Parts: sequence; C-alpha cells; structure tokens
Amino acid sequence: MDYPDYTTEHQKGKHLTYEDYVKIQVRLQDGWSANRIAVKELHCSPNTVRKIIRQGMTPLYHGKVQRFKSKTAWQIHKENRSRSCRTYQAAEKKAFLSYVESHFCGDDKWSLDACVGYALAHNLFDRSEMLCTKTLYNYVELGLLGIKNIDLPQKLHRRTKAKRIRERKRVLGRSIEQRPESVDSREEFGHWEIDEVIGRKSDKDKVLLTMVERKTRNLCVLRLADISSRSLMEAFQRMGDELGQAFPKVFRSITADNGAENSMLAEIESVAGTLVYFTHPYTSCEKGTIENHNGLIRRFLPKGKRVDSYDEDTILGVELWANGLPRKILGYRTPDEAFAAEMDRIFAV
Repeated sequence: MDYPDYTTEHQKGKHLTYEDYVKIQVRLQDGWSANRIAVKELHCSPNTVRKIIRQGMTPLYHGKVQRFKSKTAWQIHKENRSRSCRTYQAAEKKAFLSYVESHFCGDDKWSLDACVGYALAHNLFDRSEMLCTKTLYNYVELGLLGIKNIDLPQKLHRRTKAKRIRERKRVLGRSIEQRPESVDSREEFGHWEIDEVIGRKSDKDKVLLTMVERKTRNLCVLRLADISSRSLMEAFQRMGDELGQAFPKVFRSITADNGAENSMLAEIESVAGTLVYFTHPYTSCEKGTIENHNGLIRRFLPKGKRVDSYDEDTILGVELWANGLPRKILGYRTPDEAFAAEMDRIFAV
C-alpha cells in the first residue's frame, strides 16, 4: 500500500530525526522492506535505512528474538554524534605553525601555500609534522593562528565590477589572437608581459614599468620619468644596450595593452626582431600574469601615493621580494632560480 499524502521532505545531506526513526519502526511492523521505507516514506538512501535498522536491533525474550527499536537506534545515533567532531592539531604541530607565522608575518611575507610548499620541497619538516594549505586557512578563520583574515592580502579586497560596453577602442598592432601556442603554453623562455604602475594620476609623477617573463614569472621593475611612449622606448633602449646580441633571445616577444604609452612599442620588431602582441581593448585578463604581479607591488606601493616618493632601494626591494617568493607553479622554486637557470642556458651557447 502506498502513502501519497506523506509529509516527510528529507533533505539530502541532513540527518534523520527521531520521528523518522519511529516511522521506520512502524513500517517494519507493517511488513515494509528497507528499500520501500527509504523510497516511499523517508525519501533517503536505502543504505541509510538499512544501517539504522542494524543499529536498532534489540534482543528480546532472553535474546531469542531480535526486533528493531527506534529508541535504541536513536540512542546509538546520539552517542555517535557526540564523538564526531573536528580534531585540531595546533598544539601537536606548534613548530610548523611557528615557521608559517614567521615567514608570513616577517620580512618574507610569503603566502600560506608558499610556506607549505617550500617546507615540503626542501624537507624542512616531516609530512606528519605539517598541515596542508586548506587547514591553515581554516585555522586563520577559526582564530587558531596569530594571523587574521584582514592580514590575508586578497581575501577582503576582491570586488566585482559591472560590465559596460566601451566605444572608440584603440588597436595598436598585432592582436594577441596571432600569438603562437608556444607562447600561450609557457614552454618557451623569453616571452614577456608588460604594464605600467601609476602612483598619482594628477600632477606630474614618475611611473613604474613592470615586466614579467611568462615561463619563470621573473619580475623586472624600472622607474620611468613619465607615462609616455618616449620614456618606454628609452627604457628598452637601455636594456638593449646591456644585453647586446642576447636581447632577441631574452625578449622573444612582448605582450602589452593598447594604452597610448605603448604606441611606439611595435618599433622594437624592426630593430631587434622581438614580436609585439597587443591584447584586446579593455581585456586586462589576457595578460593576467603581469596584472597579478602588479597586485603584489601594490602591497608595498599603494594607489594614490606618488611613485617619486619612493627611493630606488625601496623599489628594488619590492622586486627582490617578488622574485624570491616560492611559487607553487614552479614547484616551489623562486622566480630568481628559474630565471637564472634560463639565462645560464642562453649565455652558455
């Protein structure tokens, strides 16, 4: 016999209530099977009902008869729930947590994942003495570390922006759509993304030219007199003089946006043979590597503060910090190590 007017609406992932346990007992007395109880009455997994029935089987008549009792099953359920809780290992792994806090809060300013990955890659701790990245973030959320959510650089600063259709889109040269697969896959060294970091938009202020090599994630930061195409080309001229004949091997291609400061960038192709690609207008995500590194720079050089208020040592310190940060995508090597290996290979030829 079916019961179309049932009132139980069991939600997936939720525990059954005591009333559900009573219904199991009643339906068993009516001769229903576990499958029918689960499908017709409780709308849950049949295995769940079978498990409850096994737990609630109670011996009667000096153990000669086994019958399901809802009270017995419910008592076992409550005992199991009282023992089911998360176990925190902050006390047992205090040495590792101190190591994480020192690198996160100290001069290194590593991410939590960088701390875990670097320790594993260099065998600083046994795996049993460590916690995974996800657990560290959970500990921050629960206040079990000396690190708060506000200390995490990106967790409280991400905002979504409304999309809008732009008109008068500037296109300066070869589209990024023509960039070969070898550049997109990051298997070949010498492909760069560039951008400019502005301090104050009003008044005359210097700007920072930021460049990131796509394969090694090595960052180069140069101070420019202003945000103009002439200053940009002068910076590349100086780099060309320093690298000499190795310039085309180090700079195989450059990817930039369509800003006016990049209007003369295509001239590098005729001089050094370096290919220049331009992203689609208003699509900064197409050069996400440099945008991510600009975010790292903004931790030390916030928006609105003049670039010329920082000395060369401060800017160099930011560059050295970014290049000394272990990266998961590099097997927790630093960009400095990866870049040095590539440069040794170039100059060894």
